[in-house]
Amino acid sequence: MMYPFMTLEDNTEIVHSERLENGEVKVYIETPDEKDCFHRMTCYLPSYRIEVDGYSEKEIQYFMDIIKSTANLIIEFSKEGGFMNASGF
Repeated sequence: MMYPFMTLEDNTEIVHSERLENGEVKVYIETPDEKDCFHRMTCYLPSYRIEVDGYSEKEIQYFMDIIKSTANLIIEFSKEGGFMNASGF
């Protein structure tokens, strides 16, 4: 199951998984693109292993900065069933 985490101004969506069987949390980033349809990046926490399709090095660094600065929240939300369950809404 994937849970919404953040939507950026350019309609980039950031979502995350529940904690996977191997202990990792999958963070998936997707940005609409007129030419390529979508650009995608997957990052696995806590190792920060990434898979990238379509993003520039500058964009990758930008998204990694977001992930690194919020990793503790993402990992916590992955245990609670996403932000909506963790926040009590």
